[in-house]
Amino acid sequence: MSFIEAFLLGIVQGLTEFLPVSSSGHLAIGKELLGIEINNLTFEITVHAATVLSTIVVFRKEICSLIKELFRFKYNNETAFVLKIFLSMIPVFIVGVFFKDFVKDIFGSGILITGICLLVTSVLLLTAQFSKSKIKELGYKESFIIGIAQAFAVFPGLSRSGATISTGIMLGVKREDVARFSFLMVLIPILGESFLELISGELSGAVSGISVPALFGGFISAFISGLLACKVMIALVKRVKLNGFAIYCALLGVGIIVYSFLR
Repeated sequence: MSFIEAFLLGIVQGLTEFLPVSSSGHLAIGKELLGIEINNLTFEITVHAATVLSTIVVFRKEICSLIKELFRFKYNNETAFVLKIFLSMIPVFIVGVFFKDFVKDIFGSGILITGICLLVTSVLLLTAQFSKSKIKELGYKESFIIGIAQAFAVFPGLSRSGATISTGIMLGVKREDVARFSFLMVLIPILGESFLELISGELSGAVSGISVPALFGGFISAFISGLLACKVMIALVKRVKLNGFAIYCALLGVGIIVYSFLR
């Protein structure tokens, strides 16, 4: 993977991470179009860490407030929100510990699975759009179920933000609340995985098969484009219907499935 290829894929990651269209799916498609055959998760983890950093920048005041309240060791709305985030991490933690090799195999299995999962994303978005659930506060049960949705989103093409936001809406949680929760709940898992990759030495060019400059280029482009996409998605989720994203995912999914059979 060259520096330019990594930089372009980083832009794709940043722009699609917060939109409900699957950043991992778009990365798989981008690799296919560019003829990149590296199938380890190092690059994906690196650019995901970059978009997590952009999330931290956008939500920096809120994150600082949550951390400050947490260390007051008093149960209030802020500490409850942090506990809900920890609860939502349990499903993805189980996947990361017990099914990591399975996830790696999925990412190396070709783009047919990406096309199928994009169709699943489309169905989720449409179902959420027409959901008539009674509006409620984000509780612990809802947080855990949204966490399960996030765990299933390890499949390339199944949008993490699309799955978590759609699940929250179907559970009756207000759009702005579930969007905020969706963006913040991914911080610790991705940063933790990035740290483990770093200390294990798998970010080195010899192990990953990707040069350090290429990883750096992908990181920078994902971070900058992620800043823009995060702010845009916060505004969109409050005002825009999910139908457009659902149609886009459906058309792209069908196109990828056809392409995978014809190539």
